[in-house]
Amino acid sequence: MDSELSSEVVVVGGGVIGLTTAVVLAERGRRVRVWTRDPVERTTSAVAGALWWPYRIRPVAAARAWALRSLDVYEELAADPDRTGVRMVEGVLGEEELDDGFGWLTARLPGLRPVTAEEYDGTGLWARLPLVDMAAHLPWLRRRFVEAGGVVETRTVSDLADVDAAVVVNCTGLGARELVADTSMVPVRGQLVEVENPGIRTWVVSTGADGEMAYFFPQPGRLLLGGTAVEGEWSTEPDPAVAEAIVRRCAALRPEIAGARVLGHRVGLRPARDAVRLERELLPGERVLVHNYGHGGAGVTVAWGCAEEAAGLATT
Repeated sequence: MDSELSSEVVVVGGGVIGLTTAVVLAERGRRVRVWTRDPVERTTSAVAGALWWPYRIRPVAAARAWALRSLDVYEELAADPDRTGVRMVEGVLGEEELDDGFGWLTARLPGLRPVTAEEYDGTGLWARLPLVDMAAHLPWLRRRFVEAGGVVETRTVSDLADVDAAVVVNCTGLGARELVADTSMVPVRGQLVEVENPGIRTWVVSTGADGEMAYFFPQPGRLLLGGTAVEGEWSTEPDPAVAEAIVRRCAALRPEIAGARVLGHRVGLRPARDAVRLERELLPGERVLVHNYGHGGAGVTVAWGCAEEAAGLATT
């Protein structure tokens, strides 16, 4: 192995999981490079609506611990929202009740309470949660990483065994399906519509009687409308009929959305797996490989907790 590279860590994958893991490692004094196939602005993470909430992620106990640690970090970052892209915003978790297994959150989120009739038509919880503007947050993560001495390189990896570094961290999301032959990785397609914000300051996540989701998140300069969760669908092309249905469902919650000017469309593929793969193995030559992927729709929610655990596995 090249002695110049022997002490380095290479993080493969430049989405929110990869960048956050790289930041933690670099700030702990490691020499770190991120190898990413796409610029951070074109990763799946860039499409995320990015409300902090443990959505579609297992194992449950570990995910809750990762989410709570990440919540601590996001609350700190929300002190400087223009720079970090993180804000604490109030909103409604529709069709949820406090007795539905939220005991782990009630102490941590003292403001979590049932909605009033004026706030939501039906059962739901009112909460103040981190809402992350990925258009600002991903570039900020990259800057923080570079300021800590890290290097970002645009590179495509076909075999992790070929990465010439003492430690390799696999944060490739759906890419792990091919890279490490993990056929348990499946896409869960999500489509969003960006519209001009007609003055909405709170978010809503709702599920209709037909099982269809509707949510809207106020982000700087726009309102994000969603959404879908179609398992096994690989297409990243926006579907006009789906977009119309998304606007219709959101307008049923807030009528002023119906007349909002459409600014754009987004499609992302959530990297879903039965459970997050966060573990360490050895490569030939006493090199270490750490896997950190399979976060489904909760990558932002658990990013910092997973990054710290992955960094620990990488340095022990």
